Amino acid sequence: MPYLETDDAVKLYYEDTGAGKPMIFVHEFAGNYRTWEPQVRHFSRKYRCVTFNARGYPPSEVPAEESRYSQARARDDIKAVLDHLGIAQAHVVGHSMGAFAALHFCLSYPERAESVVLAGCGYGAQPSARERFLALTAETAELFRREGNPRAAQQYGRSPGRLQFEHKDPRGYAEFAAMLGENSAEGSALTMLNVQRLRPSLWDLQDSLKALRTPTLIVTGDEDEPCLEPGLFLKRLIPNAGLVVIPMSGHTINSEESARFNAELDSFLAAVELKRWGWGGKDG
Repeated sequence: MPYLETDDAVKLYYEDTGAGKPMIFVHEFAGNYRTWEPQVRHFSRKYRCVTFNARGYPPSEVPAEESRYSQARARDDIKAVLDHLGIAQAHVVGHSMGAFAALHFCLSYPERAESVVLAGCGYGAQPSARERFLALTAETAELFRREGNPRAAQQYGRSPGRLQFEHKDPRGYAEFAAMLGENSAEGSALTMLNVQRLRPSLWDLQDSLKALRTPTLIVTGDEDEPCLEPGLFLKRLIPNAGLVVIPMSGHTINSEESARFNAELDSFLAAVELKRWGWGGKDG
């Protein structure tokens, strides 16, 4: 199995598929590298597709120390994967927790990202939602520690933003739920407490977002309520950002509507590579 070691000596599992311009996919809290399979199968026909498991997600290492988990670590783990594979620049695709990591990666290392896709990005980011978000992250971490997997996963996987997926595609949802149940309960708790709970709000990054020049695609489902306003917020601030809202869809957007998701990414990537994304009409 292919592993790399980060600068703080954490082993990360990765997969490298296809050939062409590199794309790196960064998974959500309730996912892992396998949740990107609909994208890898599609894009590896013409791109080099890299997926990896975040720290805390087996077969990547699950460090026991809370200090080994943070938004900065999640950001730099993307860089560690690219460095290990000798990739100077890639299209970066992140979902939910992975979208936050992808955004911070672009803010810190803009020269390493040819473009960025932010899917389902923004849960808990609004100032009005912050207090409730902090309480929920603590409750969720306690749930995983108390109940363990797969019981905690069964409860977490039935949040309102996931039910659209189950309704439309019971077989696909069952696969998602089974993969969630195989994650590490302790790794999930540590990630929730130290990455999700402690990450800065998007509203605290306004100056940095206005200065970001990376071509950006924001994708959200119209029934993913916690991410709708943050999606508009990102669209309004990032100069080269476009926004796609997929109708009658929830949070697990890359799996729930994989064909539509892939088509939107195809169009975006083609525009970026032809230098036809963005028109420079926004004030920076």
